[in-house]
Amino acid sequence: MSGGSKRPVDRLLTVAEVAERLSTSERFPWRLIEERRITFVRIGRKVRIPESALNDFIAAGLVHPISTRTWRAA
Repeated sequence: MSGGSKRPVDRLLTVAEVAERLSTSERFPWRLIEERRITFVRIGRKVRIPESALNDFIAAGLVHPISTRTWRAA
């Protein structure tokens, strides 16, 4: 192994595993891949999605609740 910075090993997920984590059908992750909306890796004919890419995709869609005003009794 040559010198250089070591990168942490990122787990590669199958399309089925991504679909399960998102509670969707496998069609949705395939659409994300086709539209290049998520990072993916080609290994020969197989496609894998790095776990960090899935976490980034989920974080990008995170919607925070609006803080509500506290109501005082009249």
